[in-house]
Amino acid sequence: MNKKDAKIIAKFITNQQLVDMFEAAKNGVEDWTKVSTCNKGFTKGVAWNILAKDFDITHQYHNLAKYNMVHEFGDFLPPEMKPAKPLKMKQKPPTHQDPQF
Repeated sequence: MNKKDAKIIAKFITNQQLVDMFEAAKNGVEDWTKVSTCNKGFTKGVAWNILAKDFDITHQYHNLAKYNMVHEFGDFLPPEMKPAKPLKMKQKPPTHQDPQF
């Protein structure tokens, strides 16, 4: 998940949606030793222990904490939660003329 999308999602995501994301991440992460996206000094396992291990659904988390949670594990959100990607314009082929000798 990129930073811009994580910042947008963190503003409106609920704790229940975060719990669902963590459940999907728990089953979906294949390599817990990969480098974390939030902090390059951590692995995914350390990020999980900090962000998700003791997650309390009744607690009101700060927006920055939600941002870090979504930035790290946001790939496991359902597709309808992610912002739509803008369509890329097709490039026209370049204009060509045969050289005149």
